[in-house]
Amino acid sequence: MNNTTCQRVNFDFPSRFLPPVFILVFIVGLVANGWGLKSMLYNWKKLGDINVFVLNLGLADILYLLTLPFLMVYYFMEKIWLFGDAFCKITRFCFNLNLHGSIGFLTCICVYRYLAIVHPMRARGRLTVTHSVAISVMVWLVVSVQSLPDMFYIKTSENKTECDETTNDTYVEDYLKYSFGWTLTGFCIPFLITLGCYGHVIVVLCRRNTTDEVLKRRSLKLLFILIVLFSVCYIPDHVFKNLNLWSRVLTKQGICHEWSNGVYIVHQISRGLVCLNSALNPLVYLHGNEHITAQLRQLLQRARQMFRRPPPTDSGSVPMNQIKDEV
Repeated sequence: MNNTTCQRVNFDFPSRFLPPVFILVFIVGLVANGWGLKSMLYNWKKLGDINVFVLNLGLADILYLLTLPFLMVYYFMEKIWLFGDAFCKITRFCFNLNLHGSIGFLTCICVYRYLAIVHPMRARGRLTVTHSVAISVMVWLVVSVQSLPDMFYIKTSENKTECDETTNDTYVEDYLKYSFGWTLTGFCIPFLITLGCYGHVIVVLCRRNTTDEVLKRRSLKLLFILIVLFSVCYIPDHVFKNLNLWSRVLTKQGICHEWSNGVYIVHQISRGLVCLNSALNPLVYLHGNEHITAQLRQLLQRARQMFRRPPPTDSGSVPMNQIKDEV
């Protein structure tokens, strides 16, 4: 419908929804990534070349997690940014590095798994640590180049109190074009590569009767982890980010829709979900590192033993069997 005045969007929703999510992700993400990276580095010689990508995945997570306290303050103060325009852009840049860097490194992990399982003879001796490091550097460079234009868009409002994740309404049309192209190259293409590689891997594993059952089980687990990451974290954010930008363009043109407020709220929810990737990515550590899995099992067993222990008896009371013995 065309109106000169549009329905008011609930801009207060992020200040209520995002801070608790950021706090949860910050605590869980730091503990999980720190523990996972420490265990992985401790057992580096026992692990494969794929862990170069896992290491970079953890570094990307920690880079973003360190910016969360500033965003917590921002939303706790009801969207008042206290740290300047430059640091606002740096914070958003770190988020983009984490988001698309995570997608890139997860794609590299899938391609390596694909080559090792489907083409083991061709890949043998060619998947070296040097190659993994070189590919990781390329991923960082590509993601940085993709994210760099975002820093040239105005992030703060005229009174310098806000820190927008995209840009203000003045440049929203240009940002929508940039965001759509970014989604295509930085998300859709890696996502299709991931689906193609693991779809072929599953077909090959199911057809081969000689395939190790442990390898088949681990590959299926990794596929499940990737499906969860993409379905929960990445797909909703890219879809609703562009829908929200399109809604803002229409609103600027005086074209209003009843779904604008709903799209904005769902987009904010997807922002909370996408930052969960920093807490869920350590699942890749658990999948690929049996040492970490063993440590986790030990911790769970200790926790169960603590809860199963009977409550301590009063020091002044005398056990019944002692009473019977004395009698």
